[in-house]
This record gives sequence, C-alpha cells and structure tokens, in this order.
Amino acid sequence: MVLLQKIIQAADTAKMAVATEAHTGLTAWIADFATNFIESAGYTGIMVLMMLESMVAPVPSEAVMPFAGFAIYEGTLTWPGVILFSTIGSIIGSLIGYWMGAKGGRPLVEKWGKYLLLDKHDLDITEKWFNKKGDMTVFVCRFIPVVRHVISIPAGMGRMNLMKFSIYTLLGACMWNTILTIAGYYLKENWDQIMKYSHIIDYVIVAVLAIIVIYYGYKLYQNRKKSKNA
Repeated sequence: MVLLQKIIQAADTAKMAVATEAHTGLTAWIADFATNFIESAGYTGIMVLMMLESMVAPVPSEAVMPFAGFAIYEGTLTWPGVILFSTIGSIIGSLIGYWMGAKGGRPLVEKWGKYLLLDKHDLDITEKWFNKKGDMTVFVCRFIPVVRHVISIPAGMGRMNLMKFSIYTLLGACMWNTILTIAGYYLKENWDQIMKYSHIIDYVIVAVLAIIVIYYGYKLYQNRKKSKNA
C-alpha cells in the first residue's frame, strides 16, 4: 500500500513538473516520474528494488540506478548512500537466489519461477555458462542483462563457496550500480541538450516498451501453456 501511494505521488508530481517546465512529452514525464519515485522511496526503496532485481524479479537495474543518479545531481540523495544501499540490496537478493538454488534446486525454480517470468530455457543457459566458466561467472554476469537475474541460482545449485560468491557479487554489483549511477548523473547534467531530441526519444521509448510487453506477454503465455501440459 505504501509503495502504491509513492507511485501515485510520483506520477502526480511528474505531471505537474512537466506542465510547468519547457520540456514536455513522454521522455520528460518518465524521467520526472522515475526521479520523483526514487527520491520519495529513498535509500530503502533503492535497496528493495535492487534486491528484487537480484532475486529474479523483472525489475531491471537499468530502470532504477540512472534515476538515482538524477536524484544525486539534484542534491536529494548522496553518492555513498545510493551506492551502499543499492549494493546491499543486490547482495540480499543474490543470496536469496543462491538459497533457492542450494535448498530447492531445479524443482523449486521450475515450480515457482514461472510466477517471476523465469522459464526453463533461461535457467538452462545460465547453468551451462556457470558450469563452463566457473565461479568467476558470478562477477562477469553482473554486467549482462537477463543472465544477471538468475546467475545466483546455478551458483547455489553448484554449492559454490558462499564467501567467494558473496565477494564476487559485492564487487560486480558495486561496480555495475556505480556505472549506471554515473551514467544517470551525467545524463541529467546534459538534460537540456538531450531534450532537444525528445520527440525522437519518445518514439524509441514507445517501441522499446512495446517490445518488452510483447516479450513478457509471450513468456507468460508459454509458461501457462507448459503448466497446462505438465
């Protein structure tokens, strides 16, 4: 309920901000909404969102951390706080994924993964990659979309040393979260120049959102179809 209230509040604030600024359109609204939501949710909100990403939930860090950079530029959040809490969230989520793999193994993931839009194919690819490349995969995969969300599970299934897993996750998550935050900070710094091309960006955003909806809709359909046939 609190999260829903923050979302509604951020949407209203973004609407007013766009109405009073020179920048209009979908891009400006999304940027204002995301920044206001991050500022409203604070460090705890960032931690929770990054935890969800690392435990297989469809919450990409690319949609969170850049706007934390926006908030840093505006002076409402700080560099140490954003990096610290986002990394803590990533570690907690990754440990939950590790536990899922270690305690429940493939049966647990195949039974409940469908509710997080995780299908058997995603797990197969990640597991093969982990078995082939070894422990270092945990660090490398923090920089790779999709695989990043599920790499903790095969690490748990393979009983990777927990201390080594935690260190690789800490280093990879901290570096990736920092890169995204820096990108957001400098994006906001040059926002006026970027907004000159906002109409083009709006079309790109609509296209990307359409692709995402179709992709996840297809995965959900496939998961339900497999459940009925099982």
